[in-house]
Amino acid sequence: MKTLEQIIKPLRDIDWNNTEAVHTSTRPILDELATDRQLLRTSALAALDDQKMLSLCEHYDILDKLVLFTDPSGIRLRLHVFQPGYFDRPHNHRWTYSSRILRGRYLHRLYGDAELDSSLHPEALDAVQVREEVVGTSYTLSHKAIHAVVAEPGTVSLVARGPAVADRFLVMDAATGAAWWQYGAAQESEADSRKKRMSRERMREVIDQLIDWMVL
Repeated sequence: MKTLEQIIKPLRDIDWNNTEAVHTSTRPILDELATDRQLLRTSALAALDDQKMLSLCEHYDILDKLVLFTDPSGIRLRLHVFQPGYFDRPHNHRWTYSSRILRGRYLHRLYGDAELDSSLHPEALDAVQVREEVVGTSYTLSHKAIHAVVAEPGTVSLVARGPAVADRFLVMDAATGAAWWQYGAAQESEADSRKKRMSRERMREVIDQLIDWMVL
């Protein structure tokens, strides 16, 4: 059986600023992993017993992020588990990433590229595409693109993200009209980092949930 390191090796050589190249390279890898529940389960259980990997996993009230693999190049493979009530505000990312839906579905609003500035008002955003991401769907999103997701409870996605190209990303709240920058872990306070850090007990719960759902 191949390891995750062997499977993601080709991703080290691509230009993560080239969205089409990223999609072409990541899609067969995500497709392969989506059908290898044993490897995903083994990787998740290994991360559970690895303190460094566990420290990279995140828990929020409506979302859990399990890191299955991290590479010195900045590439990471994650499982996102969307809990009841999940929605997010329009935002971009600090990296380009590819995603494949393993379970459930979500409504995906894509706003395209915009001049990323905290003075940008959410009402100035018009969705250029609204689509349903369902099981088997794959897509790649540039770090420049703004999007938002409303997920069905229990949705699970497999995500391959590239190296960070910025130290911050922009988040917008349509309800208040506010926009603000959020920063990566390197610039977070210890208190903020601690709030989102996943406990070993929570990770075990999520893994058991994924096994029950036959995702792992």
